[in-house]
Amino acid sequence: MTLKADYIGRFAPSPSGPLHFGSLVAALAGYLDARANNGLWLVRMEDLDPAREPPGAADEILSTLEHFGLHWDGSVLYQSQRLDAYQEALQTLQDKGLIYACDCSRSQIQEIGGVYDNRCRTRALSVAPSGPSAALRVKVADEIIRFEDAVQGPQQQDLMRDCGDFVLLRKDGLFAYQLAVVVDDAFQHITDIVRGHDLLDSAPRQIYLQRLLGYPTPRYAHIPVAVNELGQKLSKQHFAAPVSPESPSTQITAALRFLGMNPDADLAGAPPVALLEWATGHWHIQAVPKLANIRLDHIS
Repeated sequence: MTLKADYIGRFAPSPSGPLHFGSLVAALAGYLDARANNGLWLVRMEDLDPAREPPGAADEILSTLEHFGLHWDGSVLYQSQRLDAYQEALQTLQDKGLIYACDCSRSQIQEIGGVYDNRCRTRALSVAPSGPSAALRVKVADEIIRFEDAVQGPQQQDLMRDCGDFVLLRKDGLFAYQLAVVVDDAFQHITDIVRGHDLLDSAPRQIYLQRLLGYPTPRYAHIPVAVNELGQKLSKQHFAAPVSPESPSTQITAALRFLGMNPDADLAGAPPVALLEWATGHWHIQAVPKLANIRLDHIS
C-alpha cells in the first residue's frame, strides 16, 4: 500500500448481498467527507466469511458504486487475500501473552448477561482447547477507553465491565472483524473512519488493539443507521431492497437528506456527478444528525 495523504478514508462493505440504502448512506458519507477534505477514499471488501457471501456480490457492489458516481482511489483491498497479515498480528499478541483459547458457547455468555467474564483467561494457551471447538480471545485491560466522535461527541467504554476479553479468531477458524479491521486500517494508512452507529461500540475495542499493536488511531465519525418501520437495521437479513440502478439521482438525494443535507431545488433530477459536486461543497460532518438511527419513513 503506497497511497499517502493527510486524509485517507474508506468504505468497507461485507459482500453478503447487493448494496442497499443503508450501505449507500455509509458510502456517501465517507466519500463526501474524504472529498470535502481533499483526501483519498478507498474501498475494502471485508470478505472473510465465504458462507455468507453470494458469488458475484462483491463485483455487484463495486459496479453499483461506480454507477452512482462514487469512484474510489487506488485498488480494492480484499480481506480474503490478507490472512497472513492477520495471523502475524495474532502471533504478535500471543508472543506478549495476551491471547488465550476459550470454548464457551454463545448461550453460556448470554446466561451471564451477554458480557464475557473472562472465565477461560487462566488457561495456558498450550493446554487450552484448540481447533474448531475453541476461539482465541485477547485479554483486555481494566481501563476506560475514551475518544471524540466527530458526529456523536465524546465517547468512553470500560472494556472490562462493558465488553470483557473479546474474540480475535473464531471457533470456525475465521479471523474476527475486530482484528482484521484494525490490521487493514493501519496497512492502508486510514486516518478517518466514517461508518454506521451500530459499530460505535466496536471503536473502543479497536482503539485498544491499535495500542497493543503499535498502530496509530484514526479519527472516528459514526453516522445514524437507516432502519425500517420495525426499527430493524437495513440488511440482507431483514430483506432490505437493493438500490435501483435506474434512479441513482433520486436515491442519492434521499441519502443526502438522511445525512441532514437539503439539495437545491434546481438540482432535482440532476445527474449523480452534479449532486455529488454540490454535496461535496456543502458537506459538514458536524451537521449530520446526532442520532443512533433514523427510520426511512421519517425522511422528509
